Amino acid sequence: MKIEIVNFVDGARGAEGIAVVIDVFRAFSVACYCFSKGVSKIYPVGDVDDAYDLVKNIDDGILIGERKGKMLPDFDYGNSPTEIMAANLLGKKVVHTTHAGTQGIVNAVNADEVLTGAFVNAKATAKYIKDRSPDKVTLVKMGLEAKSQSDEDDLCAEYFKMLLKNQPFDETTIVETLRKSPYSQRFFDPDKPWCPSSDFDLCLDVNRFSFALRSVRDETGNLNLEKVNVQVTIPFGEEEKAKDVMHQL
Repeated sequence: MKIEIVNFVDGARGAEGIAVVIDVFRAFSVACYCFSKGVSKIYPVGDVDDAYDLVKNIDDGILIGERKGKMLPDFDYGNSPTEIMAANLLGKKVVHTTHAGTQGIVNAVNADEVLTGAFVNAKATAKYIKDRSPDKVTLVKMGLEAKSQSDEDDLCAEYFKMLLKNQPFDETTIVETLRKSPYSQRFFDPDKPWCPSSDFDLCLDVNRFSFALRSVRDETGNLNLEKVNVQVTIPFGEEEKAKDVMHQL
C-alpha cells in the first residue's frame, strides 16, 4: 500500500486510490457526531449558495456550516460538535458546508473512493481501508481554511499513516500536544464563543466511534456521506459518552 500525504483543495483534486480528507477542527468530527445523533444523510457542499439551494429540495433538511469558523446566516447550526450534541437531529438530512473539509470532499474527483478523516473515528476508518487492501491511499490535509497547514490535521495524517502501516503511535499524547498548539487557542478564547472549549474535547475524543464515513452519490446525483460500521475494538462505553458530555457542559 502506497501512502501519499497532500494538502488543501489542489491535493484533493489530485488524490488517487482511496482518499481520506482530513479536517479535525471541525468538519469531519461534526459529521461523526451528526450520525451519532441519528441524522440519515449528510450532503457535503462546497459553495454556500449551493447549500441554500439544495436544502430547499430536501425533506427534513437542515443547514450546518461555517465560514471563518462562524455559523452562516439562516443556518440551523454552526460547525460545532457542541451544538450538535445539544440538538435533536433524529431523521434529519444535513446540508454541510465548511471553509475547508467539505471543499476537499467535493474536489476529490479523481479518487476511487473518498472517506472523511478525524481523530474521533480514525481506527474505524483505517480498518475499513485495510480491509479493502488498496494499492494507494492519499491522505488530504485540509488545514486552516484550506490555505495553511495546521497541527491537528498534520498529526491526524501521521496517526492515519501509522495505523495503516500497523506501526505504534502513542495516542495518549494527542490531546496535550494539540492543547499547546496555536491552532487550538481559538477554543480557549472568550472572544470566540463560536469555538467553545468543549469542541476541542469532542474533536479529540480519539476513536470514540466505530464507523467510517464515505462519500457516495445518491439517486439524484448529489454527493452524500454514508455511515459504514466497522468491527474495531474501542474502549467500553465510548459511544455512550454523547449522553454524558452534555451533563457536563
